[in-house]
Amino acid sequence: MVGYNPKEIEKKWQEIWDQEGCFYASDDKSKEKFYALIEFPYPSGQGLHVGHPRPYTALDIVARKRRMQGYNVLYPIGWDAFGLPTENYAIKNKIHPRVVTERNVERFKSQLKALGLSFDWSREINTTDPDYYKWTQWIFLKLFEKGLAYKKEAAINWCTDCKVGLANEEVVNGVCERCGAEVVRKIKNQWMLKITEYAEKLIQDLDLVDYIERVKIQQKNWIGRSEGMEVDFKITGGETITVYTTRPDTLFGATYMVIAPEHPLIEELKDHIKNLDELKAYIENANKKSDFERTEMAKDKTGVKIEGIGAINPATKEEIPIFVSDYVLMSYGTGAIMAVPGHDDRDWEFAKKFGLPIVEVVSGGNIEEGAYTDNEEGILVNSDFINGLKVKEAKEKISQWLEEQGLGKRKVNYKLRDWVFSRQRYWGEPIPLIHCETCGWVPVPEKELPLLLPEVESYEPTDTGESPLAKITDWVETTCPKCGGHGHRETDTMPQWAGSSWYFLRYVDPHNKEAFASKENLDYWLPVDWYNGGMEHTTLHLLYSRFWHKFLHDCGIVPTPEPYQKRTSHGMILGENNEKMSKSRGNVVNPDDIIKEFGADTFRVYEMFIGDFEKSVPWSQNGVKGCRRFLDRVWKLQSLVVEGDGFSPELETNMHKTIKKVSEDFETLKFNTGIAALMTLLNDFNSAGKVTKGEMRVFLLLLSPVAPHIAEELWMKLGFEGMIHQQSWPKWDDAKTIEKMIEIAVQINGKVRGKIVIPSDGTQEDARKLMEADEKIFEFIEGKKIVKEIYVPGRIYNIVVQ
Repeated sequence: MVGYNPKEIEKKWQEIWDQEGCFYASDDKSKEKFYALIEFPYPSGQGLHVGHPRPYTALDIVARKRRMQGYNVLYPIGWDAFGLPTENYAIKNKIHPRVVTERNVERFKSQLKALGLSFDWSREINTTDPDYYKWTQWIFLKLFEKGLAYKKEAAINWCTDCKVGLANEEVVNGVCERCGAEVVRKIKNQWMLKITEYAEKLIQDLDLVDYIERVKIQQKNWIGRSEGMEVDFKITGGETITVYTTRPDTLFGATYMVIAPEHPLIEELKDHIKNLDELKAYIENANKKSDFERTEMAKDKTGVKIEGIGAINPATKEEIPIFVSDYVLMSYGTGAIMAVPGHDDRDWEFAKKFGLPIVEVVSGGNIEEGAYTDNEEGILVNSDFINGLKVKEAKEKISQWLEEQGLGKRKVNYKLRDWVFSRQRYWGEPIPLIHCETCGWVPVPEKELPLLLPEVESYEPTDTGESPLAKITDWVETTCPKCGGHGHRETDTMPQWAGSSWYFLRYVDPHNKEAFASKENLDYWLPVDWYNGGMEHTTLHLLYSRFWHKFLHDCGIVPTPEPYQKRTSHGMILGENNEKMSKSRGNVVNPDDIIKEFGADTFRVYEMFIGDFEKSVPWSQNGVKGCRRFLDRVWKLQSLVVEGDGFSPELETNMHKTIKKVSEDFETLKFNTGIAALMTLLNDFNSAGKVTKGEMRVFLLLLSPVAPHIAEELWMKLGFEGMIHQQSWPKWDDAKTIEKMIEIAVQINGKVRGKIVIPSDGTQEDARKLMEADEKIFEFIEGKKIVKEIYVPGRIYNIVVQ
């Protein structure tokens, strides 16, 4: 028998699968479909690291198993290829981003093919392909037509290094998530998408899908739905400020008010304000900070009291001071808050710093030492007509009172903000709009799509905040499609999120020139049955793609209200030192090296055997070697094969148990325990010194989704018909998964005195005979009277004696 040579075997089978298009989804719509989706990779210059293949292999196992179960499986692949990293690399190395992208895609593609993943390569897409981004632009124009895309001047997060506007979601701990540079506030005219219109649907429709609970929680927390009251406070200058609060019951404890530095009231009442210069200096400083810096809990509280005006608390009728502070954002609620320092940590710290009154209105804490915030169940005090009421009752009573007095109204609020959709960069989809002085913003006619990115000499970002496209006059200057007058093209491009918000739709019909996908294909393939990706994308990408899909559903373009029926997430693979893999830490493992030394099947088995799929785990080179030894032993099994299509009597139960275990574990992402069951069965074969052809056949079928190359090769060498991936998945008989003989404990007067081996369907009488035949157990009852026997089949035999 020739030794196991994965390099030769794997290259051979990858070529066969490729040439024969073995994993292409069928056009036969009479078959039950299964659409498996991974987050398509961003093709960076570094290539794949060992973390990438973990989710790809996991869903590949499920896809391979489902094909063997008779499903028409769609398991596609593509490239999320616009974006800042490629552009930054291109600028640094003086190479066009398109060239960089093509090079990176080729590298990623060769690495993925070396893993033996059963992708349908005939449906490969790339977000930078004009045939693809034509439809990204088309969807944007639909959003524009429906009033969900609009342009407005707003304070945005500006990355000082990338020189680009960022969505709130792209700012992490006050820095750019892409490059780590400082993010400041900048006023810019930006395209926005009205995702807030869909806030309620995005929460409610989570009930329609099978997502792991922590993913649903992340979605809900980001949207941040709350129910409360908008309450009007009269201003001594004659105006009114409206605040939003979820705790109207604490109104009697509001001892001051805080407004955002951007609040329009400052300009409206500037003639009444005595310290305007001081305020303006504070506002200018606040504009240099990101939202994160402004709202960070740990930072020192700053603010300026507005001299010359105050507010009237509508409950106490007392005048309270108004402060401007940067911890209040104009973008959330009304840009003004009523401060209740007795029951809010931030307000308490602010009140202490500025010597403001602190009033207890919910009993239970010590407000001299700190705010009492654990107050959802408390009793109201110092609150006039709601004194003595529990919080819930007090909320309702004061809400009714405010409505009756015309001082407030009930309101549902969301933390979610509209999506900043402009990027002042070159490497992105051009926004297909033209500005005309007569007609305003006019869409590029549909027949002229795609609006192509122009070729440029310089694609470096500008210090002024304008896109590099703004410098290409002959591209910018154009004709208004509506009136024929002079027009200017929009020079901002779309964010990287645009192409990834709908890619799963293009996969179902990627070569369609007339639409992004035919109705027939959309009706058949949607929704995605199973989507797996990283936890880091379960907020933004998931939220954005659900929003686009819901919009298209409302337009009657897609058939389902939700894009993904099931969403799971995987844990990260850490370095051997238990830290996140990174070049700077020197703990990155290159999958190419592992495949070269041990083979792709070993790599696949190891990544699935490494531990709980949903948890982060450290890499172990010894673990890799162990998985290679397992496959060496699988290879040697061929020398133990004997004739016989069935299972040997002594292994029949184990065979059925293993089929059941592997089948169920592969569906619940418990790959480690499924593989462990196969390892145990392998030991059983070796202990028996033989394996029937029927047992070997089933063993290879169960192994094939995880280690497809060695399974195909052994299948062929043992003379089985066809290729292994074309076979039917094995079935188990529940009745045969039960052990024929089982071991149960025998207790005498509550103490275990021994064990007996009994048929699984054995009776109490059988158990007594076996017990009496066992000298060690029988000595505890000999000469004594049995007063009680309790026999629980399959578990225990309990005897009470006198």
